[in-house]
Amino acid sequence: MSTTAVLPSPASSRHTSGGSVQHGALTADRAAALLTGCASARRASELHAAAVRAGVDQDKAVDFRLQRAYAASGRLDLAVALLRRTADPTAVFYTSAIHAHSSRGLHQAALALLSEMLLSHGLLPTAHTLSASLPACGGLAVGRALHGYAVKLALSGEPYVATALLGMYARSGEAAAARALFDGMRPDPHVVSVTAMLTCYAKMGLLDDARSLFDGLPSKDLICWNAMMDGYTQHGRPSEALRLFRRMLRSGVEPDEVSVVLALSAVAQQGMAESGRWLHSFVSSSSRRIRLNARVGTALIDMYYKCGSLEDAVAVFRDLSGDVRDIVAWNAMINGYALHGHSREALAAFGQLRAQGLWPTNITFIGVLNACSHSGLVDEGRELLASMEEEYGIQPKVEHYGCMVDLLGRAGRVEEAFDLVQSMKTTTTAKPDAAMWASLLAACRLHKNMALGERIADHLVANGLANSGTYVLLSNIYAAAGKWREVGRVRSMMRASGIQKEPGCSAVEVGRRVVEFVAGDRSHPRAAEIYAKLEEVKGMARARGHVPRTELVLHDLDDDDAAKEQALAVHSEKLALAFGLISTPPGTAIKIVKNLRACADCHAVLKLVSEVTGRKIVFRDRSRFHHFVDGSCTCGDYW
Repeated sequence: MSTTAVLPSPASSRHTSGGSVQHGALTADRAAALLTGCASARRASELHAAAVRAGVDQDKAVDFRLQRAYAASGRLDLAVALLRRTADPTAVFYTSAIHAHSSRGLHQAALALLSEMLLSHGLLPTAHTLSASLPACGGLAVGRALHGYAVKLALSGEPYVATALLGMYARSGEAAAARALFDGMRPDPHVVSVTAMLTCYAKMGLLDDARSLFDGLPSKDLICWNAMMDGYTQHGRPSEALRLFRRMLRSGVEPDEVSVVLALSAVAQQGMAESGRWLHSFVSSSSRRIRLNARVGTALIDMYYKCGSLEDAVAVFRDLSGDVRDIVAWNAMINGYALHGHSREALAAFGQLRAQGLWPTNITFIGVLNACSHSGLVDEGRELLASMEEEYGIQPKVEHYGCMVDLLGRAGRVEEAFDLVQSMKTTTTAKPDAAMWASLLAACRLHKNMALGERIADHLVANGLANSGTYVLLSNIYAAAGKWREVGRVRSMMRASGIQKEPGCSAVEVGRRVVEFVAGDRSHPRAAEIYAKLEEVKGMARARGHVPRTELVLHDLDDDDAAKEQALAVHSEKLALAFGLISTPPGTAIKIVKNLRACADCHAVLKLVSEVTGRKIVFRDRSRFHHFVDGSCTCGDYW
């Protein structure tokens, strides 16, 4: 923190109006009273000048309140400068300054002030000093040192200190240490301590422990509800988060902005647009605590595009006023365009944000590079990657190079993509990761480059980077070439490594329910109807000239085309489609989500079904959205 801030002096203050304060009437008590609660830098400086003219600026109460007023107005430089001009400051003065910095995330400065207090002035910290300092502990070692100091001073049992210690251990992921402290607070822990313990469990994924503590609370404030919902959302349990949100509403606790953002995040994970629209309506009708600001607006944009409704995302974005539409909102909109294959719109949005004076971030470039990848815009992608450092001073990270590798690989420039990965080892600080190698391996499969695929797979296995995707992609490369002996060898290696293939699973949204299917699934009560509809779908496709892509069947079924065709017919996305067709009225859009990449045969069938039935089919695979309308797909058969 700088100490060169200019403070009023007796000489300079003679020429200062001091606002409406008349120095002749200004006593130390009156000055202190006027400064109480002051949070305006201008007003604080006026009162400071008046105090100097009246000769009361050295009064301890006036001095202390001046420091607090400067800190409250954001002028921490002036607060610290004044602190260092104070004769014989007490621990209270330093505690106030430490809290002002720590609460604003200026942790290093806060700890420097604590060190200055202890070493330069020999002051002993109070319970409030320690509780203000502990949130600034970025490392566990510093926190443990302060814990030891608190024990030495017999302050560790003070509620404020114990709660701050618990929060410090919780942030450091030390659940056992946090729990030991928490148990020592029984039988009546402070509500802040309970919330800190709950947050610790939730962030570490110990959700059952968190829920047990949550359910045992006789009364729950909003912070507890939000902490529990955050745990469920962060650890992939969106259904529980939404159930908790509805339960909170029934309990009479009014949600705030954080609650709504968490609920929208849970909806985005589920992909259920109807629940998202209900939340949007809730935000629009809530006139007290929730406003359509940048944070809520961005969460709505994110939710809508992840639920397959790009149109609603665009509408929310356009409803945001210009001052609310910050770079985070622009990033969300660019990512939405990219995920739905609207690459030109994503690039146009990039140009618009620059025209409005906003500076792109590394997240912005991930979005536009992804957009280029989904449409094969190689030249545009190269220009964007080069511009990051040259024009915007942003060092490309592994994610940006990963997008470029994916772009080149999808465009068939597999060798060029491989050269880029190889060059990263020596020319950039970003080193190739497993995801990048997997992307390159997928490109080898797509473009049937078996030789390079084998080299990459051997590299991953030799360096311990192979996962289920590595083995599956290599197996698929061999299978596509009919090398069944090699397929068997790869699958034996996979079994020996204890790695299992991720099973394909597709989910279809019907009303507010999500129904899941795996390949060949017959477990649904309406299985007979589903398979009957499948036969009808096959007939529709055949009538339109569709020939099943039996070469995509990655099992050795000799030359049994009927068996291969049957294997294709029961893919999980086709089962989900059949269920959607029998469960929704004609004309209703069908939305399907799959955890793996779309099968080319299923992609062709979905296009034909959209044409025959007149239905829009929104399909999301692992990498993007496909919108099938009237026999065509928004991906342009490039994905």
